Amino acid sequence: MILAFVAIFFVGIQAQCFHGVNLAGLDFGGNNLPGVYNKDYTSPTNAEFDYYVGKGMNVFRLPFLWERLQPTANGSFDAAYFRYINNAVTYATSKGAHILLDPHNYARYYGKVIGSEVPTADYANFWSQLAKIYSSNQNVIFALMNEPNTMPTELWLSDANAAIAAIRATGAKNLIFVPGNAWTGAWSWDLNWYGTPNAQVMLGVVDPGNHYVIEVHQYLDSDNSGTHDACVSSTIGSERLLNFTNWAREHNVRGFLGEWAGGKNNQCYEAITDLLTFVDANKDVWLGWTWWAGGPWWGNYIYGLDPINGQDAPQMQYLLPHIKC
Repeated sequence: MILAFVAIFFVGIQAQCFHGVNLAGLDFGGNNLPGVYNKDYTSPTNAEFDYYVGKGMNVFRLPFLWERLQPTANGSFDAAYFRYINNAVTYATSKGAHILLDPHNYARYYGKVIGSEVPTADYANFWSQLAKIYSSNQNVIFALMNEPNTMPTELWLSDANAAIAAIRATGAKNLIFVPGNAWTGAWSWDLNWYGTPNAQVMLGVVDPGNHYVIEVHQYLDSDNSGTHDACVSSTIGSERLLNFTNWAREHNVRGFLGEWAGGKNNQCYEAITDLLTFVDANKDVWLGWTWWAGGPWWGNYIYGLDPINGQDAPQMQYLLPHIKC
């Protein structure tokens, strides 16, 4: 019975594939809390969703701030800020797309680490409230947290498992994306400079619904930070994803590339193609990806994917051949 259930779960996950973009804005201005809408932060527009869906993309990662949505721990959600999130969810899913709800908080609440300075129960409460709202919409994916870092990996696992338990206790069957420690870098998944490696600790994820994916991030610049226009080489993407891919396959775990990007130059275009070709060739592991980033305030950002003056960003032509299942 258990083996049959697991087989059904993995077939169901493999039947899905997601290719899309982060639509940022609600996460901006984190130094100003709660901040003022359209001054400190903004939200993606319907026109942006239309543009990307028109390109064939079927998933959007929506970064937002926990403190803005739930200003007081264990309290109710802020109605105005929730409306911005819910408008995005409603519109994207009405187009048949999936949307990843991403508290862009680095495993912190008002700058304090979850599980040590902030009770894990507060974090579980946040996810319990959010899961109750969206449990009836299976096009909503719960991305537990953006880039946990600078904490024991074991502590992050405890936080993640508490959030997963809280989500499942509501009856929600939605897909859950679980990141690792150390900014959830694919390149460092099996390294130990940040503590016990993710490759060891994150095998301890417990999901009563057995419906989760490991989310990793990977940039192509010299320090993996996603702050430089230059890419290390034309093959750096596949090289940096290889160890995580092997780990995931060995342990029968699916992966999702929640953030990645390359700059506007020929070497990066080659690196983008190399990474996507690698992901396509390893679909038994990779559920898909979301590019970083689109959104109304990026302007001439080196990785910006929104069109400018009606012209596609140059990286788009290298993504298009891989926006398929």
